[in-house]
Amino acid sequence: MTITSFMLAAAAAAPAFDAEAATQAYLSTLQGAARVKSDAYFEGGYWLPLWGALVAIVSYWLMLRFRWSAKWSAWAGRVTKRRWLQPGLYSIPFALVGALITLPWTIYVSYVREHQYGLSNQSFAEWAKELGIATGVGLVVGVIFFIILYAVIRKSPKRWWLWGTGAVTALLAVMIMLAPLFIEPLFNKYTPMQAGPVRDEILRIAHEQKIPANDVYVVDASKQTKRISANVAGLGPTIRIALNDNLLNRSNIHGIKAVMGHEMGHYKLYHIQKLLAYLAVMALIGFAIVAWAAPRILARHGEQWGVREVADPASAPLLQGLLTVLLVPAGILFNSIIRHHESEADAFGLNAAQEPDGFAMTAMQLSEYRKIEPAAWEEMLFYDHPSGRTRVKMAMDWKAAHLGELPPDQRAPMVMTPDKPAE
Repeated sequence: MTITSFMLAAAAAAPAFDAEAATQAYLSTLQGAARVKSDAYFEGGYWLPLWGALVAIVSYWLMLRFRWSAKWSAWAGRVTKRRWLQPGLYSIPFALVGALITLPWTIYVSYVREHQYGLSNQSFAEWAKELGIATGVGLVVGVIFFIILYAVIRKSPKRWWLWGTGAVTALLAVMIMLAPLFIEPLFNKYTPMQAGPVRDEILRIAHEQKIPANDVYVVDASKQTKRISANVAGLGPTIRIALNDNLLNRSNIHGIKAVMGHEMGHYKLYHIQKLLAYLAVMALIGFAIVAWAAPRILARHGEQWGVREVADPASAPLLQGLLTVLLVPAGILFNSIIRHHESEADAFGLNAAQEPDGFAMTAMQLSEYRKIEPAAWEEMLFYDHPSGRTRVKMAMDWKAAHLGELPPDQRAPMVMTPDKPAE
């Protein structure tokens, strides 16, 4: 028998596999109260960006209306005569007061709502401590950002939007590079994974994909949340492969390999670099609109606000408010960009890990807090990841197309769960 005829005979003998039926079998595992809860949580989140933008705009309006912003700018001018430093000083009360005004909203979204749906493991004290750390990091970044932005505005009043885009993009790139080393460890402990089959399989896939990493780290995310997650973070020398302990404890080796293959896809497909490019374009458009609108608004209202010009740090609430308005529609576009990247990483991960049922199982776990079967318009407008149904269907279509490449015990239709990996 020739090799070709042998392969044809093997394919004919393989069990029939219906990708749509297999998809429905997975989807049927999320039913009843659990599905209602998942849908309610995710649908409630549709309006959070809009309400969050309105809360932020109100805070900026208060700063201008009661001339707090002008007073902070004057205070910074009294503290130092170095004009380049004044915006950095101004940013401190600007950030602190803004955080205080929006604190009730922050508490509701990040603490109360997460506990209502059983997704958080933190006490209020633990949550507040991390909020304090995040606020401190934000203050440092804000000082740097304000110094750079207003230096650009002073040096080039007519083209600051162009040079400002370059400065912001460079700052974002530095933040992405430094975050794994200096920021993320402020919130979580990263521990090298112990030697064993799981670590060996992750590194095997990484090395097959020529990812320059020889360690895998476990993040103690269970102290904060019940969500599963992983990433290949950093740029250049700061690259790091990590998975959280929820994924390690709630999944099996099939699901872990599927997730890590997906995350490696983001790295290999240069999604971080592409997102930086997209953000740069969006910043360019946003800054250009703000540069056009802000002087016109100040000409009409600047005197009553005590704001002389765009180059005055006191203009920050106006600039931020305009950007916040623009971010609402931009967020929909950005969701589509990220969703496309996630779909690309899904396809990459299926090819790299060859774990379609592990991938489908993980998609079902993620659907514990993501509406699993949205309408097409919902997925287009509100999803920054493919829906659970989309992901399970992709995995089952991949399985149907590559059935002969899988181990014999994984070719038949099955519903894989963490405690029943191959049934």
